[in-house]
Amino acid sequence: MKISEILHKDKIVPELKGSNKKEIINELINLFEGDERVIDLEAVRQTVHEREKIMSTGVGKGFAIPHGKTNSVKETIAAFGKTPQPVDFEALDGQPVRLVFLLVGKENMVAAHIKLLSRISRMMNDDSFREQLLVSDSADEMYNIFVEEENKF
Repeated sequence: MKISEILHKDKIVPELKGSNKKEIINELINLFEGDERVIDLEAVRQTVHEREKIMSTGVGKGFAIPHGKTNSVKETIAAFGKTPQPVDFEALDGQPVRLVFLLVGKENMVAAHIKLLSRISRMMNDDSFREQLLVSDSADEMYNIFVEEENKF
């Protein structure tokens, strides 16, 4: 499964409005309001926030990947956004975050979920990839950056 297959352009926000971790996560989850792939949006929200309480998903280098597994989705869903200003995400490296990738999978799709998390993390480890996302200003441009980066693997 490719990131470009689960991340749709209408789920990319070039300028997130939230000013803290909770608002940003909710803003990305709200993109799925009315989405036929989501059975229960509030259950998705609860799953992601519960996972966040266990350990911050701010993985470092200005990037966070809030995620969770729930049967409140019919298939894996993803959203991506960029903040105009760095936001404290209680990241592992103590650095604020500007790039946030939301990933929610089904409970019985553990292997696929882990592979996607690994792929996203590997991509975000690339300084030039992150820099391209930071200077891009449209959902189309951001989506194309993901596609190009993924084609390298």
